[in-house]
Amino acid sequence: MTAVQALQQALAGEHAAVYVFRALAGRVSTSAQPMLAGRLAAAYTTHRARRDQLTAMVRAAGGDPVAADVSYELPNPSRTATQLAAGALVTEQRCAEVYAAMVATTSQANRQWALDAMTDAAVRQLSFGGRPQPWPGVPEL
Repeated sequence: MTAVQALQQALAGEHAAVYVFRALAGRVSTSAQPMLAGRLAAAYTTHRARRDQLTAMVRAAGGDPVAADVSYELPNPSRTATQLAAGALVTEQRCAEVYAAMVATTSQANRQWALDAMTDAAVRQLSFGGRPQPWPGVPEL
């Protein structure tokens, strides 16, 4: 995988994350679950900013940024607070995976950016019920 391909893969992942977090945030009750609503809204904002940064990074690397799909499948039915948190956790895990791949195939500033994004996704996983992992985004051997 080339560096531009890794950027494109991460951008595609962020397109999906933006869609999923917007859908999840729209399904949570801010009065019944204010903490979860806040975490989902913060995740949406973070992923939207990352998507925009990756778009610029792809262009700077000479690529044509991959477009978002019209829609994406949610990780689960996303009807209860438990399902919403589980859907958010799966989405952050998927983001950590694409950022781990980006760390492996980029260098310098792009690698550091991917490492920071992967670390952020790993920390956010904890807020959605995830468990600490020695190497977030890297499958266990």
